[in-house]
Amino acid sequence: MTVTAARDAKASVPDSDTGAATGRTGPHPIMAVPALAFFGVFALVPLVGVVVLSFVHWDGISAMTWAGFDNWGEVLTDPTTLRAVWLSVQVMVFSWLVQTPISLLLGVLIAGRGRYRAVLGVLYFLPMLLSSAAIAISFKALLDPNFGMSLAFNAQVLAQDWLGDPSLALYVVVFVIAWQFVPFHTLLYQAGVRQIPASLYEAAQLDGAGRIRQFFHITLPQLRYTIITSSTLMLVGSLTYFDLVFVLTGGGPGEATRMLPLDMYLTGFSSNEMGKASTLAVLLVVTGLALALGLSRWANFRRGSQLEGA
Repeated sequence: MTVTAARDAKASVPDSDTGAATGRTGPHPIMAVPALAFFGVFALVPLVGVVVLSFVHWDGISAMTWAGFDNWGEVLTDPTTLRAVWLSVQVMVFSWLVQTPISLLLGVLIAGRGRYRAVLGVLYFLPMLLSSAAIAISFKALLDPNFGMSLAFNAQVLAQDWLGDPSLALYVVVFVIAWQFVPFHTLLYQAGVRQIPASLYEAAQLDGAGRIRQFFHITLPQLRYTIITSSTLMLVGSLTYFDLVFVLTGGGPGEATRMLPLDMYLTGFSSNEMGKASTLAVLLVVTGLALALGLSRWANFRRGSQLEGA
């Protein structure tokens, strides 16, 4: 039998795994139907409903009336909403500046081999086990100027109204957010560091490079895509901080911590303006998508530039 004949005979035999001789491998596309149906019912349909509500006047009880672009005009010119947008941007920037270096250094630290590092890793990840509401309640008690840490440690420097001072409240919120989410990003960096080939560090040691030079010339460049992933999750996640801020400060004092997600909630359920609240929800979704797509495109551009220059 010639080679050609043997190839033709093999191609004519149906594949028992795929049920056809087409050469197609992998699961059938119909297997994705349940997941797509679930996504459509619980994600796309509510999203379309929110978009529709953003063009109506509705207090949640009475009949809806068409509003056109009135809700959008009011939202984009409302001083409270504009302040909420600015606060969200501040929290986004400050959270990234605080969480990224801490998570990166902790991830590099616990990625090494050693029993003490495993113990530290367990301690660092404890905040991941707690809910946002529980964390907010705990810090609210700890930061109480009369019954919190100032009384426990008899330290006057801690006897400040941390959550009642408009100049301090936002930074306290950023600190509590960082305390909760640093462990998650540390886990990302730990996994990224452990994927770096050990041969790179061995070669650097032979060249006389110390730990600091190894960190800046090997670890950081090798973690660039992990940094992009972590930053994307961090920045987009900053648009969803609601429960922690709601329990910790309620948006106060005044409007010092009334971020965009909290502004959406208060507009809808305190002011009974569901149309404007839906407009804010659409604004949050669009902003989050724009951030995620922008960072993804920038990462792909960087990857393509590096491949071309390789």
